[in-house]
Amino acid sequence: MDYRVESSETLRNKCAACYRQFNKIEHLVEHMRTSYHSAHEPTCGICKKHCRSFESLREHLIGPLPKQECRNIFSTRGCKFCLAILDSPYALRVHQDRCQLSGANAGLLGRFANLGIRDNTENGSTRGTQVVALACKMVGGGSDGSLDLCAKVCLIDEHENIIFQSYVKPLLPVTNYRYETTGIRPEYLRDAMPLRQVQKKIQDFLCNGEPMWKIRPRGGKARILVGHGLDHDLDSLQVEYPQVMIRDTAKYPPLMKTSKLSNSLKYLTQAYLGYDIQTGIQDPYEDCVATMKLYMRMRSQVHKTEAYPLASDPQNRNNFASWRQNELERMSPEQMLEASRSDYYCWCLDSRDM
Repeated sequence: MDYRVESSETLRNKCAACYRQFNKIEHLVEHMRTSYHSAHEPTCGICKKHCRSFESLREHLIGPLPKQECRNIFSTRGCKFCLAILDSPYALRVHQDRCQLSGANAGLLGRFANLGIRDNTENGSTRGTQVVALACKMVGGGSDGSLDLCAKVCLIDEHENIIFQSYVKPLLPVTNYRYETTGIRPEYLRDAMPLRQVQKKIQDFLCNGEPMWKIRPRGGKARILVGHGLDHDLDSLQVEYPQVMIRDTAKYPPLMKTSKLSNSLKYLTQAYLGYDIQTGIQDPYEDCVATMKLYMRMRSQVHKTEAYPLASDPQNRNNFASWRQNELERMSPEQMLEASRSDYYCWCLDSRDM
């Protein structure tokens, strides 16, 4: 009899999202207050466990210590790229053929783009573009060549068409061209576009006629900017852009290795898109294509629609307030999960504004 009571109590104190168990209900409430579980977290298609990132979900399914039941099903019906569970092995084969992407065209087009400056920033065909990806290639400056200087930049639209690509003449002298990875020679930069001119072209195209102070996440003309490690790229270009308009694959929680450690773009492309990049001489166009494909894959995920999806939304700020402690302790784990909201902006929300 005592065992049943204890079992029932343990079940009541079990998180409905990550399945952690707590001795006391107040400990579960505190866990829900700080974990920010939501419908936007990567979720196991078998046991429905919520994970903080796709890396955690991958560990759960095929890591060194996976959940055995989930591993068995995933081994026959699970996509190794998007981690979805299909209805049958045949459905998996059909799905995985579509899910594994190819980078061959990206490399080929990138080589053609090397032939000269491509500037479509004022072309009428780019007027309706809402999402763009940016990547830079750096050469070295300073006495030891360790200072990153942007020497080539690429900007593409969501269909992988080049909007702008150019060599860039840095403000400081180049002391290391890093030819083995950049393929850049001194003569390429001799008559290259000056950094200030590149900065203005990119800044103007991103803002799309809107003053910086007026840019807002929804309803404006400014464009969403996609990339990997964009803080570094924007800093090297001396371009300022609001964080609310930036989608960085190095900082997006579902794509990170841990809460504070990013995955490389090379790894993300291989693991989630199924092809290799950055082999030999690297092209910024190839990086742009990879980040755009990652963004589109994350954006296309279908999650439960919520009127106010973020924990920071004013309507959600008191969901787990300390003055509601008694009320929260009377809730079931499922009710608490229903009230919980995400602490990051899920990219699936972008698709609702387009």
